[in-house]
Amino acid sequence: MTWKRTVCPHDCPDACGILARVDEGGKVVEIKGDPEHPFTRGGLCGKVNRYGERLYSPYRVLHPMRRIGDKGAGRFERISWDEALDEIAGRLQEIIRRHGGESILPYAYAGTMGRVQMMAGHRFFHRIGASRLYRTICSSCAGAAHDYTFGINRTSDPESVVESDMVVVWGMNCVATNIHGFHFMREAQRRGARLWVVDVYRTKTAALADEFVQVRPGTDAALALGMMHVLISEDLLDHDYIAGRTHGFERLKPHVLEHYSPEKASAITGVPVESIIRMGRAYGKARAPFIRSGYGYSRHTNGGMNMRAVACLPGLVGAFRKRGGGYLQSTWEHAELDMDAVTRPDLMSSPTRSVNMVLLGDALLEADPPIMGMYVYNSNPAAVAPDQKKVTRGLRREDLFLAVHEQLFTDTTDYADIVLPATTSFEHPDLYQSYGHLYLQMAQPVTAPVGEAKSNLEVFNLLARRMGLSESVFTDSEEDVIRQALRVEAPAMEGVTYEKLQEGKAIRVNRPVFFDPFADGFPTPSGKLEFHSDQLEARRLPPLPTYVPGVEGFEKADAAYDLQLVTPPSQHFLNSSFGGSITSLKLEEKPRLKIHPEDASRRGIEEGRLVRVFSRRGEILLFAEVTDQTARGVVVSESVWWSKQMPGGKGINTLTSQYTSDLGDGGTFHESLVGVAPYSESSEFSVQEG
Repeated sequence: MTWKRTVCPHDCPDACGILARVDEGGKVVEIKGDPEHPFTRGGLCGKVNRYGERLYSPYRVLHPMRRIGDKGAGRFERISWDEALDEIAGRLQEIIRRHGGESILPYAYAGTMGRVQMMAGHRFFHRIGASRLYRTICSSCAGAAHDYTFGINRTSDPESVVESDMVVVWGMNCVATNIHGFHFMREAQRRGARLWVVDVYRTKTAALADEFVQVRPGTDAALALGMMHVLISEDLLDHDYIAGRTHGFERLKPHVLEHYSPEKASAITGVPVESIIRMGRAYGKARAPFIRSGYGYSRHTNGGMNMRAVACLPGLVGAFRKRGGGYLQSTWEHAELDMDAVTRPDLMSSPTRSVNMVLLGDALLEADPPIMGMYVYNSNPAAVAPDQKKVTRGLRREDLFLAVHEQLFTDTTDYADIVLPATTSFEHPDLYQSYGHLYLQMAQPVTAPVGEAKSNLEVFNLLARRMGLSESVFTDSEEDVIRQALRVEAPAMEGVTYEKLQEGKAIRVNRPVFFDPFADGFPTPSGKLEFHSDQLEARRLPPLPTYVPGVEGFEKADAAYDLQLVTPPSQHFLNSSFGGSITSLKLEEKPRLKIHPEDASRRGIEEGRLVRVFSRRGEILLFAEVTDQTARGVVVSESVWWSKQMPGGKGINTLTSQYTSDLGDGGTFHESLVGVAPYSESSEFSVQEG
């Protein structure tokens, strides 16, 4: 038996170090956390501890397959790699000849966070003139909000939180989505810090808090502005920091004092006046307050304003320069990699159109020129894209050629003309950075590919050669691409080399643990943290943090759609990535809808019974969980279950809309008005294996 190092590739801030035990036949037989990893320290979530279930899943795609049934039926016959590649290359070339390169759409996101395999298709699609995918489904709104406030989406080091005396987890269920970062917050709590959690329902993270603040979905900006009113009116401010390091306070002050009293904020948010005052005072009086921001409250049509309002709070109290204080949303940009060398935008002969991935349904049905070919990798759009009825209508088009390179038979593969078997992170090399800590890691394969699986990079190189693309980049190996990404002469990357990473240990970028990420100024037009953004004003958007009601916010509820639905991550899934894990399915038991007892009683809904949940876009079935974890008027469904595993065969994103956020054009998955009613037929449900 041999232990080998690798890295968790999934879309989580932690990017955990893994040890995999391999038997004499090369099979992975045991998985555990790497105790030498300086951040994750030997811990793994339950999902990844069971990663053998993914490697050897009954859902695993083992060979290239060709569709033989109707689109959506998931019926295939086995073919060879040569046959599959010839058909894909031939169909793409025919589409380019007849309709132009922009009629081809790549669709990929963060099925792997490895910097090579995640971005492997960019070179190929740039070269053939395909439409570019505007990757907005997760973080674009938050990133834009921080760009307008800080000038960059780069914030404090999570390890520094241990010296904070007030930790605020805002819009994040760390127990499900950031367990190792949460260990540092809990350490601060053990040292005497007060842990505050702001969320729309009582999560497992909220259960561990000293203070839980339950806010209406999409009203976080109003809560932050109410706190600002307390800070300003009670003079709990760092005047030196405001004068020297911020821009626009003279406009922010009257704006807040006139419009956002705690009473006004309470009416909007549902948070009691006394709670807003107490939280504002605690934040202003803390020695080193630290906000850990999630993405949840950015997933609204007013998400940019929500995020920007919270991000302005550290500027009022000088939190960034206080040891243990600060604001953390993403550490992604601390590692300065040369991603242009990886993606090669120079291969485009001219700029092509950009298609917002959140608007996939509209793009497939209405784009001009039409989308005639689609290549999906690192994503499962039939499960995760909003307005699922539109998406599946588009995927069913007989004139759409769909190729899917995937590890498992997902909802999306069911619609494919050609399915290709993909390697997992245990079967290919890659470079990993984290958006939740400051360490880079490289992993080599720990086992041979299962079946005939090939990596993303290998397949795109093979397709390029079949299509006659002669550029040398299409012969690059993973090692070549990693070396290209690391060729950056920046202080943060000093000492980070391919050879050091090849040893398998995590390497921290060249920054101390306790540092002010903006000690040298903010890369904004003013060089300061911008309470007032001239850039936003030029776009005719609110230049100051402002509460703007959402398109489907609580103010827009009516008799038919009177409940606000939010769809946060579940503990045992990660987006749709673990829908093929039998243990994850059994631990989740069934897809549920959390509903407050008063809302359930008014509708005649009983615990454990099937309910109809319907929005303006469609209807699904869920099992009622009657609980006071959620507030009156708010229902919660932790997701994402694959549609084929749902009662009735329709997934949660049947209910969500293609509305985009005010900043960054991001997804708005937590802003849906729905109705709920009992379902009269049988409520029997069980997880099916295979």
